[in-house]
Amino acid sequence: MSEETKEELIQEEVQAEVVEETTKEETLEDKIASLEQQLKDSEDKYLRVHADFENIKKRLEKEKYQAIDYASEKFAKDLLTPIDTLELALASSNSQVDAQELLEKVKEGIALTIKSFNTTFEKHNISKIETDGEFDPNVHNAVMQVDSADHEDGAIVSELQKGYLLKDRLLRPAMVSICKK
Repeated sequence: MSEETKEELIQEEVQAEVVEETTKEETLEDKIASLEQQLKDSEDKYLRVHADFENIKKRLEKEKYQAIDYASEKFAKDLLTPIDTLELALASSNSQVDAQELLEKVKEGIALTIKSFNTTFEKHNISKIETDGEFDPNVHNAVMQVDSADHEDGAIVSELQKGYLLKDRLLRPAMVSICKK
């Protein structure tokens, strides 16, 4: 082989290596650019998801406070009926009637109001605590002890104030007197 041919072969090899390295560099640059774009897309996606999460969190917090603020709305509306009954009873007491008839109207109005309250309580799962029988410190409050031949020791003799439960939660214990022997 001649000197020129050898140089041409060497130059071709060098050019091939340069082309190969350039191709490798371009491939690496393409991969880097692709990875940078993926990272940018992922960061953007993360920021959007995080913003959505924060918005949902704020909305749920707002809804929670609204639920708390308006939780008793239905109960409050149902209490309007007993108030109306009391107002009617009061209005009827202003009419020109004798004392006995007025007393009967007031009694009737009070009875209707109590019935209306009890209906509202039932509707909202508020129940009276039973005071017949044994004393239960979980739902009864003994405020006095009395002697009674008709009752066993520790039994409830009388109810001084009604107690109430909301479902299974104590609203107010029943105040009772119990037998002491």
